[in-house]
Amino acid sequence: MFIEPNFTGEKRGSIEVICGSMFSGKTEELIRRLKRVRIANQRVEIFKPAIDIRYHETEVVSHDANSIASTPVENSQTILLLAQDVDVVGIDEAQFFDAEIMHVCQTLAIKGIRVIVAGLDMDYTGKPFGPMPQLLAIADFITKLHAICVKCGSIASISYRKTSQNGQVLLGEKDVYEPRCWKCFRAD
Repeated sequence: MFIEPNFTGEKRGSIEVICGSMFSGKTEELIRRLKRVRIANQRVEIFKPAIDIRYHETEVVSHDANSIASTPVENSQTILLLAQDVDVVGIDEAQFFDAEIMHVCQTLAIKGIRVIVAGLDMDYTGKPFGPMPQLLAIADFITKLHAICVKCGSIASISYRKTSQNGQVLLGEKDVYEPRCWKCFRAD
């Protein structure tokens, strides 16, 4: 990733989006980047949607059980209120936030803050998920990660829902979802 040098001394913000299906390593990558930020002694705030309590109420936790402390928030505007005097803001599970998350990320970047966002780009039906398309459109950097299809071993892009429960939002893990390629996704 090349970042344009800034010789004016002015702090430049950016928006990085990490996306992909479930079990592709999005949260793992977010945690990795944020831990490096801390090693560099940069000030960081990490946020996640308050509804995501699968592993822990106040930590961002990957499927591999790596974690980092975070602040759960009810809506994206709260991030602007809480992200004061920081160099970097990390946001996990961005697909669960309201549409204003795009403007929140832009506002932070304009203030000179590096914003790192992770989220599902598609829901269990293969359609764009929540505000993720807008975040991808304004991102300075995009990292698309893939899982491995549990049926055939190919690259997986879809989070296949194994239950008949409807509704776009259904929190779950391997008991509810599995990664699939497009071919295996359409076979069921």
